[in-house]
Amino acid sequence: MTSSSSPLRVVFLDRSTIPPNTRLKSLPFSNKFEVFESTKPEEVRERVCDADIVITNKVKLSADVIAHAKRLKLVAIAATGADNVDMNACDAMGISVCNVRNYAVHTVPEHTFALIFALRRSLTAYRSAVQAGRWKASGQFCFFDYPIKDLTGSTLGIVGDGALGKATAEIGGALGLKVLFSSFKGRNDMGMLYTPFDRVLEESDIITLHCPLNDQTRDLIGDAEFARMKRRPILINTARGGLVNEAALVRALKDGSISGAGFDVATEEPLPEANPLNEILDHPAFILTPHVAWASEEAIQALADQLMENIGAYVAGQPRNVLNAPRTTGW
Repeated sequence: MTSSSSPLRVVFLDRSTIPPNTRLKSLPFSNKFEVFESTKPEEVRERVCDADIVITNKVKLSADVIAHAKRLKLVAIAATGADNVDMNACDAMGISVCNVRNYAVHTVPEHTFALIFALRRSLTAYRSAVQAGRWKASGQFCFFDYPIKDLTGSTLGIVGDGALGKATAEIGGALGLKVLFSSFKGRNDMGMLYTPFDRVLEESDIITLHCPLNDQTRDLIGDAEFARMKRRPILINTARGGLVNEAALVRALKDGSISGAGFDVATEEPLPEANPLNEILDHPAFILTPHVAWASEEAIQALADQLMENIGAYVAGQPRNVLNAPRTTGW
């Protein structure tokens, strides 16, 4: 409960990143809720300067913006990743940051395997070929222009052992894949449950990323790592743009170091014209989806519910899902 009778100002900077049919629960305290469908970088500072609580999905909160938000007590992220918020600046200002967790435990692994199935069986390549008249031109009941491989018996390397990585492993095991959980890059002392990162690169037929983007994971996979992929795997990234060096990915796909790639993320979104991924958008073994792995209707509603519940809990003095040192009370 707030200690003041005046309503708290809650600002949602990018409501359009959540579909309009997704319901936002009412907040259980007196508030002035201001919603912006989107916020440009030059508009952020003005919109948060007198806010008590800021909700953001992808809008960046820089150190400069945070320094001028004198009333700000809580940043509620409408996502799991927090790389768009300057955590050090929040710590310095005594601002708590909370996120949404485990809402995508079904939708992201399912999207991951949709990409895996599509690439291992060349579904999009065959669909495009049929549309172009190749089937009719073949003169027979089928044609074999693109590779088709079973999943059963293959090795699935998973980088990231959180809820999403574990859910992906469960599906993989049910499909008859051998599952390897990667240790942190450069670490060989994490125990028997983990396989050294370099061995995962060398032994996997499929590699899928489910780790956060931070200083340790940025460019986790580049030219040197692609060179170690002896089995020419397919590479899946439904986690964060920046985990894979995109120019190196283009080179690896073109020179055959990997058999295919399925990405749902890019370093900059939407994809700018200068991004090297544009060079392979029409490659038969490359699939790029527009950051929608998280976006099943069920998952988005669960995200929205948890988002508003996080804010209510914080103001009630029972903070949860806090990423930095939480305040012990709300107001």
